[in-house]
Formats: sequence, C-alpha cells, structure tokens
Amino acid sequence: MENNTSLQQQLLEAGVHFGHLKKKWNPKMLPYIFAEKKGIHIIDLNKTVDHLKESSAAIKQIAKSGKKIMFVATKKQAKEIVSECAKRVNMPYATERWLGGMLTNFNTVRKSVKKMQSIEKMLNDGSAESLTKKERLTLSRDKEKMEKVLGGIAQLGRLPAALFLVDIGHEHIALSEAKRLGITTFGMVDTNCDPNKVDFAIPANDDATKSIAIITNYIIAAIAEGLAERQASKDEDESDDSNNENEAKARRLEAEAQTEAARGGRSRGGSAAGGPGGAPKRRVPGNRRPAGGGAGGSR
Repeated sequence: MENNTSLQQQLLEAGVHFGHLKKKWNPKMLPYIFAEKKGIHIIDLNKTVDHLKESSAAIKQIAKSGKKIMFVATKKQAKEIVSECAKRVNMPYATERWLGGMLTNFNTVRKSVKKMQSIEKMLNDGSAESLTKKERLTLSRDKEKMEKVLGGIAQLGRLPAALFLVDIGHEHIALSEAKRLGITTFGMVDTNCDPNKVDFAIPANDDATKSIAIITNYIIAAIAEGLAERQASKDEDESDDSNNENEAKARRLEAEAQTEAARGGRSRGGSAAGGPGGAPKRRVPGNRRPAGGGAGGSR
C-alpha cells in the first residue's frame, strides 16, 4: 500500500493527472476521469497506477521470454526521453519519423537498414577512398539521412513482439500496422484518445515531458528486471547442465570400473581352478625314469 502511495505521489508531482480540455475529450475515457477543474479533465491516478502495474507485469514477461519491445514516440517532447530509455535496455525505437510500412513492409525496411550498414562499413574500412570526393560526400549524407530514421531499428532482425506508444492518437499509423499484424500494443492514453484501441492502456498525460519520463522509466525498469531474470535462469540452466554432465561422467566411470573389476575376478577364478598353488600340475612322461632308479635296478 505504501508503494502505491509513493508511486501515486510521484505521478502527481510529475503532472500525470492533467488531461485535455473538456471539449476535446473522448467519451470512452470516462471511467478513467476523476473530475473536471477549470474546463480540464483530471485523470484518476488510482486507475493509472493499476494499469501501469498491469502493463509493466505483461511487458516484463515479454522481455523475459527474449522478445523485443519497440518504442514509438515521434512527438518533440518525447523523442529524447524515449530514445535514451530504449538504448539503456537495448530495445528498438522510432523517434524521428514513422516510415509507412515499417512493420507491414518489414522486409523492404530491412533492405534499407542493410544498405545503411554497408555504406557505414564502406566509409569505416577505407574502401570508399577509391571513390571521388563528391561520391564520398553523397554516401555520407545518405548514411546520415537513413541513420536518423532507421538507426533505432538497425539491430531489429525480426518483427517486435510488442509496441509501446506515447500518444496513441499521434502514432495512429504505427498502431494500425501493429493491430493488422497482431502485435501486442501498450500506450499512454490521454483524455482525447480511445483506450480500447490498445491492448494495455495507461491513462496519463502524454504531453508533459515529466509525465512521459516517469511512465517510460517505470516500463524500462520492468524490462530490465525481466532481462535480468532471463539471464539468471539461463546461468542456472547452464550450471544444471554441467552438473548433469559431471554426474553422467561419474556414473560412466563407475560402471567402467565395476566392469573391469568383474573381469579381473573372473580371470583370478580361472587361475585358481588349476591347482592349490594356482599353477597347473606338470605331467611326467611314462618312459622317463629317475636317474637313481636305474642304478638301484642294476643292483
């Protein structure tokens, strides 16, 4: 309960509870509106805390499973905050401009990313030295232009498992692409948006930088926790595998030792059967007589 109170206090100080003007509201946001003050709707922070915790728990499980969560925030006040947070947990992001078809036409976008990476490699390893100065300048400009838009998804090899959106109204193209592909969506929803458009809606002020920062950092903390748990379970599995291998090796050596012992016992048993001394008796031929016997006979 104390944690909820402290989180509510932080959200209140960050101005998460401020909504839009009453005339701009979406009626579907009614369950999340606490009151109206001076023509501005006030968001119910109890609902915000509940939905924030629900969203962070779901996003933590996605991160724990090893899948990617893509952050989308092309609003001026959210760009820097979201890109820095996404870089901390090595997640893809789009903060400059949403390219139409970034998800639905992912293969073509990947070709552009590969082209950007090949240009970067060419400029770094010195193979571009054979080109003219104008061609090198053109290549570097193309690389900068592509890196600005595609830099955040350069390491994204396949479609992300989830999308986190700041202002679902502003990012409606990304939202529609994600819905078309069945990708799970998380979003900060202000009083002028429809919360039913996303799978996990977080009612919050999506215009203030402090509000965006506190919500995004909370989600990033959940992702970091999920990744840490994944690494811990992986290390535990590796140690279990090594222990199992050692046990199997010990059992194998023990079985080999028992087999050798059994063979040794059989060979010892066979040698004991030959005589009391362990060696077989020698036969004396019948026609051979002892030396003393011949002398006694002559006598």
